[in-house]
Amino acid sequence: MPHLSRERAVTGADDFAAIALDPLADRPAADWQKAPPGKWTPAQIIEHLALSFDLSARGFEQAQPQGPRRARTLLEQVAAFLVFRLGWIPPGIESPRRAAPATRVEAPAAREHLRAALARWSALAGRPGVFVRHPRLGDLDFDEWLRFHAWHCQHHAKQIRQRLAS
Repeated sequence: MPHLSRERAVTGADDFAAIALDPLADRPAADWQKAPPGKWTPAQIIEHLALSFDLSARGFEQAQPQGPRRARTLLEQVAAFLVFRLGWIPPGIESPRRAAPATRVEAPAAREHLRAALARWSALAGRPGVFVRHPRLGDLDFDEWLRFHAWHCQHHAKQIRQRLAS
């Protein structure tokens, strides 16, 4: 199954939950609110991941099989290469507004939203000929979204671990 990190293979919702939530297991509520100025807290990061899963799930729920994939723009090609081939995205790239968390997110709400979003995502089956647009990477099929979410969770889990270590 898809994985973009040598650290762990990702095969489903339980793996996504473990990647994102394990660093926060048994941590006090105050740790979920730690962040350097101008950066998201762990609670906001978890909420952002939940929003990302919700948005892609909604896309697949609403999408109809279509013809060939829309050609990626040059910028989308570069972004897809960076994420899917190198497992990296340049610092400073902002999240699309729809996936940005609220200013204050509480730990229980973020945790439950992520679990619900993962359950929604798990209910989807790969659908041939269905592409859902990612705002930076262009049209992605189900397996590509799975790879994106694997990379995305690992990327943000690293940020959470950094915040907890400071």
